[in-house]
Amino acid sequence: MTTYDRDYGRPVSVEEAQRTLRDIRGVDVDYGAPLVSASVESMKAYVPGRPWREVARELGIAEAELLLLAANENVLGPSPLGVAAAKAALGDVNLYPDGAASALKAKLQRKLGVDPARIVVGSGSNEIIELLIRTFVQPDETVLTGWPSFVVYRLAAQAHGRDAVLVPLRKDRYDLGSLAALVDHRTKLVFIANPNNPTGTYASKREVAAFLDRIPKSTIVVLDEAYFEYTDAPDFPNGLVDFPGYPRLVVLRTFSKAYGLAGLRVGYGVMDPELAEYVNRVRQPYNVSAVAEAAACAALDDDEHLARSRRMVREGMSYLMEALTALGLEPVPSQANFVLVKLPVPGDPVQAGLRQRGILARAMSGYGMPESVRLTVGTRAMNERVVAALGELIGGAR
Repeated sequence: MTTYDRDYGRPVSVEEAQRTLRDIRGVDVDYGAPLVSASVESMKAYVPGRPWREVARELGIAEAELLLLAANENVLGPSPLGVAAAKAALGDVNLYPDGAASALKAKLQRKLGVDPARIVVGSGSNEIIELLIRTFVQPDETVLTGWPSFVVYRLAAQAHGRDAVLVPLRKDRYDLGSLAALVDHRTKLVFIANPNNPTGTYASKREVAAFLDRIPKSTIVVLDEAYFEYTDAPDFPNGLVDFPGYPRLVVLRTFSKAYGLAGLRVGYGVMDPELAEYVNRVRQPYNVSAVAEAAACAALDDDEHLARSRRMVREGMSYLMEALTALGLEPVPSQANFVLVKLPVPGDPVQAGLRQRGILARAMSGYGMPESVRLTVGTRAMNERVVAALGELIGGAR
């Protein structure tokens, strides 16, 4: 039985390979070692919702009657320009995509004024979260974030065997003061979801600036702005322009939310060119499909679809805040396209009751909020249906 020398391809025996490894490591190679690391062994896989068409069939309702309000998707659907571009790109799918996503970077440069050398494109911003941890966080370094917040920060750190330090929210908001106080020599990455998922709350420009002033320049701070296009608070920060003096700031955005392209998986991160260069060393080639890139480029030009989406969410949010409060519930003011609703009863049965009525919502027990549900903001008709269903469920449960 033979193996091969890594540098020269010379066939060597297994025994010689073992001796070489023993000389390098100073210990015998243990072929009885665990299959996976302790961190992976302790993980629980992220469980996505079941395919919505299956749910509709199971409930015995028409697909058009099922309200998909659990995943913060754009209920208006994808950008029509993005759909047309995706269809056109299908004719060339026998060819590999542009591994550098040059067209999308050029479009982002024109749209946002961002140097392409600062942009990393990923299969959704989720991939860039994982890439940042894999690229920069060493075994003895940590990831710091708030909780409850986007669960992928913790899962990605755990998958790579890195410690994640979770700081409880204060009044449903990131406690940036406590976060800054916990930054030490081991802290390599800090994730701040702004607006935060699942609460919809945000940190203001002044608060983020004060936080950055307290952070060592060696620490990478990631502003996850997945819902940025929906925000309208006067003091909401724009991570791409408001903090030019912080060299290790990374801003994440996505086409999965306001642009309605969640099924194509495309997002991007904007960072210092030095950081981007390292991430691109680790990133898999051809990580974004040609269809996804074409759709994203076209969606950036679809100002009408974006404006409709923003208007629908702001009008829907206003209605939901008033109507849910009138039911005796506690909706949390949100800058995203969803609202966290605090209930007087456990959220899991409410989620089940909504599902039986053809409404898919997200109970928050897994986020340590057992008496809350999260609802995507829909059209007026969708929102009225949700409010009516909650009125029935909550009234009967009291």
